[in-house]
Amino acid sequence: MRKRAEQIEQTRQRIIDAAVHLHGTVGPAETTIAGIAREAGTTRLTVYRHFADEEAIFAACSAHWMSGQVPPKPDEWAEIADPIERVRAGLTDLYRFYRDGGSMLTRIYRDLATLPASHRHVIVERDRHHRDVLLEPFRAAAKDRPRLRAVLGHAVSFGTWRSLCIDNTLSDGDAVEAMTALVAATAPDRQETGATAHAG
Repeated sequence: MRKRAEQIEQTRQRIIDAAVHLHGTVGPAETTIAGIAREAGTTRLTVYRHFADEEAIFAACSAHWMSGQVPPKPDEWAEIADPIERVRAGLTDLYRFYRDGGSMLTRIYRDLATLPASHRHVIVERDRHHRDVLLEPFRAAAKDRPRLRAVLGHAVSFGTWRSLCIDNTLSDGDAVEAMTALVAATAPDRQETGATAHAG
């Protein structure tokens, strides 16, 4: 019985590994049950025995991939009182995560519209949370706050990191400084504080 249970678990893990590989190479939109079965060396029926549908496979794939990553830590950013320094720390953490997971994240964000709705919602809300943690310490006037929110949303975007660092070959550090400077320029009352803190 124990050997049978181990075989079942091994098959399940092969299926998950196959899904992770395909999501990171061809992307979720091009990943099919037949493709996963072929990659795992099993049959479509066996895949469905382990996972009821594609949403269940995606959930297992996502959990397995994330277990091998060091995710961003927005709770730690929130402990930084100075707005500009919080932006700098948050973007440094985010861009490191984007760099580490670039291959997978490129395909996940490219295929975002095709993901199961619940997982798409999680990704969108996570990005908004990152933006809002960075926005919170700023005391911009009401008329300036939408613009500041938009700039921070742009700064935390995976697409922004990819454009700066992959398409235009900036280092992560230079990209962080460029986006931090843009945020500071959008919140003029913080420019001097941010520049002083960075110089120190």
